[in-house]
This record gives sequence, structure tokens and C-alpha cells, in this order.
Amino acid sequence: MIAKTVTRPGRRRSVLVCGLAGALALAAALAGDPAQPRRVRSDPGAVRLLRAAADAARRVPYEGRRFLTTWSRTRSATSSAVVSHAPGDVSYAPEDVGPGESVRYGARDATALTTATLDLLTSNYSVGRAADATVCARRAHVVEARRENGTPAGRFWIDADTGLLLRRELIDATGHPVVASGFNEISYTVPSKRPAPYSLGGPRGGTARFPGPAETTGSPGVAAAWGERLDRAGIADLRDDGWPVPNDLPGRLALHDVRRDSGGGAVHLSYSDGLASVSVFVQRGRLDEQAMSGWQRISRHGRTVFHRESLRRWAVSAGDGYVYTVLTDAPLSTADAAAASLPRHTTSFWARVSRGARRLGSTVNPFD
Repeated sequence: MIAKTVTRPGRRRSVLVCGLAGALALAAALAGDPAQPRRVRSDPGAVRLLRAAADAARRVPYEGRRFLTTWSRTRSATSSAVVSHAPGDVSYAPEDVGPGESVRYGARDATALTTATLDLLTSNYSVGRAADATVCARRAHVVEARRENGTPAGRFWIDADTGLLLRRELIDATGHPVVASGFNEISYTVPSKRPAPYSLGGPRGGTARFPGPAETTGSPGVAAAWGERLDRAGIADLRDDGWPVPNDLPGRLALHDVRRDSGGGAVHLSYSDGLASVSVFVQRGRLDEQAMSGWQRISRHGRTVFHRESLRRWAVSAGDGYVYTVLTDAPLSTADAAAASLPRHTTSFWARVSRGARRLGSTVNPFD
């Protein structure tokens, strides 16, 4: 008599499910969870100094003169501004802005410490203390952001008395600074007479041109003051309307701020890895390539990109009814990579309809 082994269908399915679950768990343990941000070990004391500096930037009154200097392989450029700050209010009066630079973006520090950029910094770099130094005749604590190989990628000089960030540098792989910003002079007094603030149209007023050289059809290329920051729902609405809003760009640059101008004609996307900062201005329209005289035309991954170096680095690309203007203090290669990576094709109408239906369904279904 030959005994037969009978496996019930339900038992067989259970074995298969358990086996599959175990295999997936093992794979996840070996590969790591891709949804989890990369974390590196940092000195808690150094991180506290940076978080205190972000807080001091909001609450400490001061007057002074700020500078921004950028370097490339062949040139350097510097811009400066008189700045006055009282809690809740800041005023800039640009003293000099490089040729072709926007007044609005020529003097402001786009790399200010925020909670979002600090989280990105500690995700991508190891943060530690360095020897104290002197800036503007004041003792400063120095914090370094280091790469995986231990070389410095950035430095921060923080006032030992007030906690205010006095200076910061972005450093390339060869150890040379590529961006430096901070104060040439500073006094901690409640501003008695604030400097005349920059106007969007420059010293004589008028209408501000959108901060980019590209002319588009459809959108007139003129932007008023940027509106409030969009929340998740606002960003989702933008995407549902077809606006390209990538979550990240090459070089671990993550989206951390989205704004739309008050006229609704352009979107400002801010990306950072905690050190480098990249702005992407998105407009509906078509790039007028005849207006790009004086710009260098290159090809990256089969994509046409126009770029230019001045105080900041600019790169422009276009795709499927949108024009992208990239602006950064980081090296030109960063701007080029960002411009070349931006979407060439936006989401189709039916994909937007499907997303909208899913969102509506999740609202109606309390168990979703």
C-alpha cells in the first residue's frame, strides 16, 4: 500500500504566502528600505548649534552688510547688500549686482538655514565641530558638514554670543570654496533707520521681470511677489493641473518648498541637499530660442540646455509646453544636470482624471 500525501489547497496557499513574505522580508533587510532617508552619524552638539542658528535668524535683530561670492574655474563674482532685520521683518538694499542678475535674487541669501534644509543636511552629510574662529571681530563656533570620505563639503561660522549664522561656505571635492556668503560687518541693535528695501523693479520701481531670460508664449514672463508657500494639498492640486513638480533632482537635491506667484503664471520650486540650493522657475509656454543670444547651447542626455555663468549659474530647458529656468549658487554642472533632468512630458489628461477620482474616492470612503 502506497501512502499518499494530501496537501489541502488552503494549506498550500498559506505555505506559499509565508514563503513569499519571508523572501521579501529578507530582501528588504539586505537592501534596506528605499523609502527611508539616508542617515549619517553627526555630533549632536554641532547639530544643536545649527538649529539654534536657524532660530536666531528669526529672533535676533541686527544691521549689517552681507556678501555673496561665487567661484568657477576661470572667474569669481561678488554681490553685496545692506541688510536690516527685526523679528518678523527683513530689508535688503543691494549695493551691486552682477551683469544680468535680477535685483530680487542678486543679494538675498538663498541658503538660509531652515528646519527642512537642516533635516536634509543631516541626512546627506556628517555634521561635526571644528576649531573656533573669528568673523567680523566676533568669536564664532565652526561647524563642518563632511562627506562620506571625511572631507569637508561645507562650513558654518556661528556667533558664539547670539547664535546667529555669520558666514557659510560650500566646498568642492578638491577643497576649494565655490560659494561663500555672510557678513562683512554686523551690529546687534534694533534697527532705527532701515535701509530702503529693494523693489521688484529695481531702485526706480516698476514691474519686475520674471527671474529668467526665457520668453514664453502663453505666460507673459512677468511675476509679481511670490505668494505663500503651498502645502501638500496645494502641491497635489498643481500636479493634478499638469504642472511638473519633481520630488528630487540629481545630486540628492530634494524638494522642500513650493510657491506660486500671486498672478498664478509661474511656480517656484526650491531644492536642496542641505548645502547646495537650487531654484527652478516653471512657466507654461514655449521657449523662444531666438531670445537666447549670448547663452551657450549644450546637449545633455539628448536634451537641449542653454546656460550662463554670472554671479549665479543659470540653465534653461523646455518640454511639452513648459519652460524651466534653473538658478543656483552651486557649480554650473549642477544647474545643467537639473535642467536636463526636468520632465519633458507632463502628465496626461486621463492620468489627472484618474488621480482626481482616486482622491475623491478616498474622501468619500472613510475606511480608505
